[in-house]
Amino acid sequence: MDLSIIIVNYKSKVKTARCLAAIFNSDFQGLKFEVILVENASGDNLDDLMSGRPELKIVYSKKNLGMGGGNNLGIKEAKGKFILILNPDTEVSTGAIKTLFDYLEAHLDVYIVGPRLLNPDGTLQHSCSRFPKIYTPILRRTFLGDYFSSSRDRFMMTDFDHEEIREVDWLMGSCLLVRSDGWEGFDERFFMYFEDIDVCRRAWRFQKKVVYNPQAVVVHDHARESAKNPWYIAPFTDKLTQEHIKSWVKYFWKWRAKNNLK
Repeated sequence: MDLSIIIVNYKSKVKTARCLAAIFNSDFQGLKFEVILVENASGDNLDDLMSGRPELKIVYSKKNLGMGGGNNLGIKEAKGKFILILNPDTEVSTGAIKTLFDYLEAHLDVYIVGPRLLNPDGTLQHSCSRFPKIYTPILRRTFLGDYFSSSRDRFMMTDFDHEEIREVDWLMGSCLLVRSDGWEGFDERFFMYFEDIDVCRRAWRFQKKVVYNPQAVVVHDHARESAKNPWYIAPFTDKLTQEHIKSWVKYFWKWRAKNNLK
C-alpha cells in the first residue's frame, strides 16, 4: 500500500462528504491508497458515505479523542508507507496528493511535507510558520499584535514568497503527508491545537526535515472557531478557546522541560 489517508470527522458530515469527493476525483496515477475515516463520537452516521468505495474504511470511536487522538486511532489501521493527515474541511486539487507523494518519495531527508493552503475565495492562507514564542498566541489573539506586528508577522512567515518550496519550522495540520516509518503519531496530551506544532518540532529534533511545497494546492475552509468571540470574553465562555489555552501551556511546559525552545 502506497498511501493511507486519515480524516477525522466531528459534526462535519457535509464537509467530510466534499472532502471525500475531492479525494476520489484526484489523479493518483496508479498509487494504491486507502481512506480511513474516523467518526470521533460526534453522533454523525457516516455509513452512507461509503458509496461502494472499496478504498474507504470507517472507524467509529467510542469517545471524542480530540484531533490528535482521532488521527492516531486511524493511523493504527493504516497500511500505507506514507500517511496523509487531512482535515474534513479541506478539498484537494486534482494533482495535490500525487505532487506531495512524489516530493516525499524523491527527498529521503524530508519527513513531513505540506501544500499551499487557499481560503475558499482563492486567497493565500498562511499555513507555515516559525516556532512560536511563549507570547505569540497573545499577539495573535489580542490588540497587542497591532503594536508588535513585526513579531507576529515573523511568526506567520509573511516575509517570504509563498510560491517557493522551502524548509519551515512547522506546518498547519490540515494537510500533512508523513512517512509512516518512524512515525510516533500525535501527542494526545494536546486534545486540540498545538499538536501539529509539536509533531513538527519532534521531527526537527531528530533532524527530519519539514517542507512547504506550494506546487500542491488544497482549499481549506478554516473557520478558526476558537477566535470567533472577543479576546477578553472567549477564555471565559468558549470551550475551544479554553482548549487552545490548555494546549499552549502544555506545549511550552513540555518543550521548556527539554531545554529545546527557540
